[in-house]
Amino acid sequence: MADFALLNNVDHQDVRIITERSARYGDAVMQVPTFPFEFRNVQAFYPILFQQDANGGFYPVALFGFQEGENLFLDDDGWHAGYVPAMVRREPFLIGYQDSKDPSNPGRTRVLSLDMAHPRVSADAGEALFQPLGGRTPFLEDAADLLETIYAGIEHNKAFTRALAEHDLIENVTLEVELKDGSRYQLIGYHCVNEEKVQALSGGTLGEFNREGFLAPLFMALASMANIQRLVELKNASLEGGQASDLDL
Repeated sequence: MADFALLNNVDHQDVRIITERSARYGDAVMQVPTFPFEFRNVQAFYPILFQQDANGGFYPVALFGFQEGENLFLDDDGWHAGYVPAMVRREPFLIGYQDSKDPSNPGRTRVLSLDMAHPRVSADAGEALFQPLGGRTPFLEDAADLLETIYAGIEHNKAFTRALAEHDLIENVTLEVELKDGSRYQLIGYHCVNEEKVQALSGGTLGEFNREGFLAPLFMALASMANIQRLVELKNASLEGGQASDLDL
C-alpha cells in the first residue's frame, strides 16, 4: 500500500532512491500513460495506442507487452530501450497538494511528494535527495522538473485527444498476435489513429493542429504502430529463451 509523504529536507534527509531498472522495483508493467511531449522518443521504441477513460475521453499509452505484468524490454540486466517513458521515470515521486497557510492567498499549492512504501525508496543505496546542508541534489531537481513537465503534459494530452476525437481520427482496434509457438494474444479496449482520415484532413485543419502543437504528435503516433512487430519479435525471442538485449533495439 502506498504511503505518500510531502517531501522535506528534515524528515527525508537520509532517503535515497534506487534508479536501476528491474521487475523488483516495479518496472514489470505492460503499459504506461504517455504524453505528446515525449512521443518523438516513445515512437522510436514502443507502440502508442489510446484507451478510453471513465468520462469517455481518451489518453495515450506506450505498450511494452501483451499481458499484464509483461515488459518485453525488461530482463535481469535492465531495461533495453533507448528511452524510458516519463511515467516510469517519475517513480516514486508524484505531485501532491498543500493548503496555503497565508489567509491573503488561499488555495492549494503543488508540492513534491514521495511514496515511502515504494521499493525504490532506500536508506542506504541509490541517489540522495538532499545535500548535507539541506539543499536539493541535482537528482531531486531533475525529478521535480519531470513532474512539472508531466503536470503540464496532462492538460496538453486532454486538448490533443479531444481534437483527435472531434475530427473522428481515433478508431477502435483489436490487436491479434500469433507467435511462433502457435499461441495467440488478443488485445481489446484499445484505439489508434485512423491514417486514412488523417490523410483526408484539410489544409486548414492541419494548420490548426500545427499551431496547437498536435501535428507532430499525431504523425508520431501513426509511425509508432510499426513497433507492434517489434513487440512480436521480442515475445518470440523470450519464448525461445532469448533476452531483450539480444535484439537490436
